[in-house]
Amino acid sequence: MHPSEGGRAQDRRARAAAWAELLRLPALFTVPGDALAGAAAVAARPDHRTLLAIGSSVCLYEAGMVLNDWADRAEDAVERPHRPLPSGRVSPAAAFTAACALTAAGLTLAGRAGRPALAVAAPLAATVWSYDLVLKHKPVGPLAMAAARGLDLLLGASATAGRTRPALPAAGLLATHTFAITTLSRQETRGGTPAPALAALATTATLTWWLRRPPTAGPRTGSPPGPLSPGRAAHLLRTLPGRDGQRSALHPSEPLSEPLSAPLTAALAAAYAGTTARPYAHAALNPSAPLTQRAVGAGIRAMIPLQAALMARSGATAGAVLTAALAPVARRLARRVSVT
Repeated sequence: MHPSEGGRAQDRRARAAAWAELLRLPALFTVPGDALAGAAAVAARPDHRTLLAIGSSVCLYEAGMVLNDWADRAEDAVERPHRPLPSGRVSPAAAFTAACALTAAGLTLAGRAGRPALAVAAPLAATVWSYDLVLKHKPVGPLAMAAARGLDLLLGASATAGRTRPALPAAGLLATHTFAITTLSRQETRGGTPAPALAALATTATLTWWLRRPPTAGPRTGSPPGPLSPGRAAHLLRTLPGRDGQRSALHPSEPLSEPLSAPLTAALAAAYAGTTARPYAHAALNPSAPLTQRAVGAGIRAMIPLQAALMARSGATAGAVLTAALAPVARRLARRVSVT
C-alpha cells in the first residue's frame, strides 16, 4: 500500500470513530425495543410498519444525540474537550446538518408507516429538538426527555396497530425510568449529592415490583356489541387466546396465558434491576463524576431488559428474548465507545 493510501485509510477510520462517538453507537441498541414493546402492548404482531417505526426511532434518537453535542459544544469545550466537536474531529456544521437530515429521515419513515405513526413521530421530533436546544438545563428537562422516550414506545404501537391507548402504561414505565436517569445525568460532569442516585435506585425497585405483578386488563366500557356477522365471527376466532400471542377478543379482561410469559418476565425484571442496582448504589455512596457517569451508562443499558420485560409481560416472549440479546452487545461496545 502506498504511504498516502495508508494515511487516507487512517483518516477514514479516525472520522468513523469520531462519528461513532458522536452518535453514541452503543446506546443505539436501546432503541429498537421501544417500538417492539409498543407493538406488544397493543397485542399486535410486529410487521413491516413496526420496522419502519424502528427505523424512524433510530433516526430521531441519533438526531437527538448529534444535536445534543452541537448545542453543548461550548460547554463541552471546558468540561469534555475530548468530545468530537470541541476536539475538532467533527465540525459543528456537519453535526447540525446530520441532525437535520436524521430528523427528516425519521419523519419520512414514520409517514411511510401511516398517519397514526406520523402523528406520534412529529411531537416526538419536536420534543427532541426542544430538549436539546431549550429545555435541557431547565427544571422541566428530565420531564421532556421522559416524554420523548414514552412517545418512542407509542410510535411502535401507533405504527403497528394504529392505536396507542393500551400502550400508555408501558410508555409510562419507560418514561419513569428515563426521568430518573436524566435527573441523575445532570451531575455526571461535576458530581453532586446522593439524592438523584438514591431516587434512581428507588425507581428501579418500584418498576421491578410492578413488572412482577401479574398482568390484568379491566373490562372494556362502552356500548354493547352489535349482531355477530360472519366476518366478525371469523375475527373473533382468529384472536382467541394462544394464537399469535394476541389477547382474546371474546374475553378482553383475561390476561395473556403464554406459559413462558411469567417466568421470563421475572427473569428479565431481575436483569433490569441487576444492571442498575450496584452502579446506582456506588453513585449514592460516592456521588463523584466518574461514578455518576458509570451509573448513567448502566441506566441507559438497563432500558434493554426493561423493554424486554414489558414485552414478556404482554406475552410477546419471542420479541422479549431477541431484545434481551442486544444487552451483551451494547455492554461490549460501551467498553469502546461511551454511551454518555
